[in-house]
Amino acid sequence: MQLEQQKPQLSFWQIWNMCFGFLGVQFGFALQNGNVSRIFQTLGANVDDIPILWVAAPLTGLIVQPIVGYWSDKTWGKLGRRRPFFLWGAILTTLSLFIMPNSPTLWIAAGMLWIMDASINVTMEPFRALVGDNLNEKQRSTGYAMQSFFIGIGAVVASALPWIMTNWFDISNTAAAGEIPESVKYAFYWGGAILFLAVMWTILKTKEYSPEQLAEFDKATRQTTQTNAKRSLNFMAMVIVMGGLGTAVLGLVVGLKLEKELYLLAALLLAFALVSLSAQALQRKQLTNNGFYHVVYDLFTMPKTMKQLAVVQFFSWFALFAMWIYTTAAVTSYHYGTLDVTSKAYNDGADWVGVLFAAYNGFAAIAAMVIPILVKRLGLKTSHAFNLALGAVALISFKFISDPALLWLPMIGVGFAWASILSLPYAMLSNALPSNKMGVFMGIFNFFIVIPQLLAASVLGLILRYGFDNQPIYALLVGGVSFLLAAVAALRVQTKV
Repeated sequence: MQLEQQKPQLSFWQIWNMCFGFLGVQFGFALQNGNVSRIFQTLGANVDDIPILWVAAPLTGLIVQPIVGYWSDKTWGKLGRRRPFFLWGAILTTLSLFIMPNSPTLWIAAGMLWIMDASINVTMEPFRALVGDNLNEKQRSTGYAMQSFFIGIGAVVASALPWIMTNWFDISNTAAAGEIPESVKYAFYWGGAILFLAVMWTILKTKEYSPEQLAEFDKATRQTTQTNAKRSLNFMAMVIVMGGLGTAVLGLVVGLKLEKELYLLAALLLAFALVSLSAQALQRKQLTNNGFYHVVYDLFTMPKTMKQLAVVQFFSWFALFAMWIYTTAAVTSYHYGTLDVTSKAYNDGADWVGVLFAAYNGFAAIAAMVIPILVKRLGLKTSHAFNLALGAVALISFKFISDPALLWLPMIGVGFAWASILSLPYAMLSNALPSNKMGVFMGIFNFFIVIPQLLAASVLGLILRYGFDNQPIYALLVGGVSFLLAAVAALRVQTKV
């Protein structure tokens, strides 16, 4: 790693400027996570339809992030390597935030979620790679912790924006049936403007190393990567396994007339089989000098640490997705006693969920400063497991807290889990990745964020319908159990620290 240390140490303010744009990115995510279910319900969606409507968000990330990562690895122009993607993603995301709350129908809102999430992913994915590009091994954990801090701060304000609009500026949080409240609309307008300005700050204040400089820093790593890429792989085993499972699921859904959500699960399995089959065909014809093959090849040849972290990410993000899509329905139905989207009780409860989401992001900002101390005492994987266990206790406790005013207490645990998820897996992973392919591997790592979200969209509604009498509060309990499984898996990750 001697060459890696040729990268100079960056100052605190250089790292600050490099990560500041993440504050804006989180405005987009927080407004999406805290309000899209509310928009869907207002436009006529039933509670058990919400997961399938949300499928656009993770599916878009599954497709967009590895493509953007691969392209950004190979991009160099006037704005550098990653910054062109920051710019265009920020422009598209801002426009999407302006349009989303004005959707006239449910299906237009679902389509806008797809566009908005794609735009956010174009902006966000290169930020992770930028830390690997610009920081040496010793400073990378600091960079990811700084990103977590800005995510927490940005999400605090963004999640609370509808509440702020109502309680500070006297903007109505209710509207006629089928119409989005003005408080939500103004929150999205302000969020779009802040996102654009924050990302522009990073674009203007951050420099990037040229490909030639990075090649000098990472010459030894680059040689290892090229040597590994010559090895042939057998993709057919995955074709047989995934194709067989996908066909079986599809046959059961059609034959037994099961719920439509399971078509998504079958489609995912069959799509992965098709991708593997295509890679096998390209390899057989020696047509391997293309982005598609390189991404699939890298997926199959991930470093061991990345494979172990994939399991942790799977259960962590299944839990998060359950929380994001069901907290509004859970709190309004269980703690406020209504699902009537036109009632004051429902909208008060939905606003309180926005405050709760702001709270966990605020605690995450605090946790971002505490976690490095935990790491020094416990190590990376034990600290991450501990934080995930806090998240598990927090989500399960929603069932046992009857007073909604006390629901801020579990947000402490959720905040620590969230800050940990945003930093420690990347700290464990970064030193295991070849630096010249940082973007594409970070994009592939996103698969293990997206796949559990797609699975949640496929099965969570069914779990609630058949296991818990369609009561949304139990989705949070399922999420708590998933956090516990993630904590156990984190203890099995092999790391240097």
